[in-house]
Amino acid sequence: MSGHSHWAGIKHRKGINDAKRASIFTKFGRLITIAAREGGANPDFNFKLKLAIEQARSVNMPRNNVERAIKRGTGELKDEAEIQEIMYEAYGPGNVAMLIKAATDNKNRTLGEIKNVLAKAGGKLVSAGSVNFLFKKMGVIDIGPSAGNMHDMELKAINAGAEDTSFAEGSLLVYCLPEKLGELKEKLEREDLGIISAGLSFVPLQRVRIDEKDKASYENLLEKLDEQEDIQEIFDNL
Repeated sequence: MSGHSHWAGIKHRKGINDAKRASIFTKFGRLITIAAREGGANPDFNFKLKLAIEQARSVNMPRNNVERAIKRGTGELKDEAEIQEIMYEAYGPGNVAMLIKAATDNKNRTLGEIKNVLAKAGGKLVSAGSVNFLFKKMGVIDIGPSAGNMHDMELKAINAGAEDTSFAEGSLLVYCLPEKLGELKEKLEREDLGIISAGLSFVPLQRVRIDEKDKASYENLLEKLDEQEDIQEIFDNL
């Protein structure tokens, strides 16, 4: 299996300047807001919120920003537009299937921006259900190389209840059923395995290959989508 969030990868490659940092804080703030609205303000009883806060802390998001995002989700802040989470389906250059997750306070604006970026890059938005069936929703835990021997870690992950594993860029990716993510993460933390990140992902059932020209166009598309503040994550079958 494979299936990283492209936005996360681009974020680290590009580095974080002041403008980029502000955009990242907005992205994570919306993620926290949605999680708090769905499951409440206490991360001890809201695993989605706990993950969102952990991700925000990984990019040094200030505590005040985190608290404000939680209050926005619970309705404590008045006159704030509601943030909605939307999944768009698309095809990019080389017929790469894409799931584009957005968190927005203005659906019409976000839809227009995504359509515009896709059109300029040779991609297109498609109707709901046209791409989703090519992916499987899974919990994914990324374990860094510093945690020890990769194959030993893989065995520990399988014994802890992992559905599958794969190696990517020096990391061990551990897959599980979405509802088992919290339980598996706790077990691997007790094994002191050096978890880099954990979250829900859409893993492609099959992957496609594209030529160098389409690959360059696709990388450019990812960069342009990454610049859109409303876009949270991008999953594909490349």
